[in-house]
Amino acid sequence: MRSVIDIVDLSVKELDELMKTACDIIENPEKYQEVCKHKKLATLFFEPSTRTRLSFEAAMYELGGNVISVSSAGASSAAKGESVADTAKTVSCYADIIAMRHPKEGAALVASRAATIPVINAGDGGHNHPTQTLADLLTIYREKGHMDNLTIGLCGDLKFGRTVHSLINAMSRYDNIRFVLISPEELKVPSYVKKDVLQKKGIPYLQTTDLETAMPELDILYMTRVQRERFFNEEDYLRLKDSYILTPQKLRNAKDDLAIMHPLPRVNEISIAIDDDPRACYFKQVLNGKYMRMALILKLLKEAGTI
Repeated sequence: MRSVIDIVDLSVKELDELMKTACDIIENPEKYQEVCKHKKLATLFFEPSTRTRLSFEAAMYELGGNVISVSSAGASSAAKGESVADTAKTVSCYADIIAMRHPKEGAALVASRAATIPVINAGDGGHNHPTQTLADLLTIYREKGHMDNLTIGLCGDLKFGRTVHSLINAMSRYDNIRFVLISPEELKVPSYVKKDVLQKKGIPYLQTTDLETAMPELDILYMTRVQRERFFNEEDYLRLKDSYILTPQKLRNAKDDLAIMHPLPRVNEISIAIDDDPRACYFKQVLNGKYMRMALILKLLKEAGTI
């Protein structure tokens, strides 16, 4: 049974096909209004979420399907000690596809191995968040018109940011991509990401703590929040949380066609004064995420022979 746990589970050809389907959904929504009629998506969210959960649910409803859900670990049998595998087997009896978020890395993989229906990883700890990456890819494509020849700045929490790790994995498969990794020393991209992805593929990258110096060369600026929930020490979080705050002043040397992205929720990383800047794309990302989740649900249900 095909599941999507990591963005690399999808080939570049499949990523391009998903973006093509998403663009068709945008252009011809009526064509897709009943393709998942009588099908059910189970959303199993054992960690707080607004955008991702509602995006999956909106995606399924707009495809004509239905949604059943678990909104928290405390509202499920996980509170009684039920394993992820047993939960996945049980939910497979009720639904046609699962979207799962869990605080533990690897939980979605365990679920996919136990389930008899497709499982989509909606975020597992600090590890992967493939459907956010799909939203990011469609945003880049719609803003830039191409996926190659780009300099991408990633700024903020690059250590725990699962969206960052997934985006590096995805974009490193396109041609002539360069990364600028902007973070405090304590929140640098993990060495395994640099070794296994960037260095292994010969992708050029620069590590720096200085956002403003890097700004003029960026085509994409991907801001991230410093995540309180990933820290063991509150003092470290408080010291680092406002390391980078994007303001109009910091954009004075940026390209006119820079695309400013953020997986949201934002805290202080982007001043609200930037929301009206035509280069701000973070709310477009939210909408693009719904379309890409629609495309992915369609793909997996078709491959499962369910629709």
